[in-house]
Amino acid sequence: MTDNAFPEADRQAVYRAIAERRDMRHFSGGSVAPELLQRLLQAAHQAPSVGLMQPWRFIRISDRPLRGQIQQLVEEERVRTAEALGERSDEFMKLKVEGINDCAEVLVAALMDDRERHIFGRRTLPEMDMASLSCAIQNLWLAARVEGLGMGWVSLFEPQALAELLGLPPGAKPLAVLCLGPVAEFYPAPMLQLEGWTEPRPLSDMLYENKWGVSQ
Repeated sequence: MTDNAFPEADRQAVYRAIAERRDMRHFSGGSVAPELLQRLLQAAHQAPSVGLMQPWRFIRISDRPLRGQIQQLVEEERVRTAEALGERSDEFMKLKVEGINDCAEVLVAALMDDRERHIFGRRTLPEMDMASLSCAIQNLWLAARVEGLGMGWVSLFEPQALAELLGLPPGAKPLAVLCLGPVAEFYPAPMLQLEGWTEPRPLSDMLYENKWGVSQ
């Protein structure tokens, strides 16, 4: 431990937030106070970004009919995904994959336009803009958890269709529909694990030393 470490209680709080974060699909309505929403978005805005390009853009969906249109895009993709899954189609269709009509707030997280001019850190890895936005979403997720709010990341949509619906400029790309708000309770484990869809693998399966596939 170094002199720069946080106090023990603070360190444990950070690890607890990480461990108890959940991708939520069940919401209990309610609302998010404007000052709290601003605090959460500020946490997202403090995320690291390659070359300090800050590629994230957040669109708050306050219009109910527009929220319904977004939900319809998700439903259309849900059906297409089920078809692509083949023998697991029926099992997939039983899963709850979003809470767009139930949550207090819907945010769309998108990559900005004109990203090509940002070369620092992206010349060989242009997808680092997506990594940067993902960091911002994770910040938002963890901040929401410590505030007692649930958040779910919905990726079931056709990006171009959602971009057109929201009037995104050419080159911008939506990456996530984020459902945010109060929940009755947090899942004790990832929902897909609880539903029997899949089982998470331990870190030891994913940690190598010096070369790919060589375990410690």
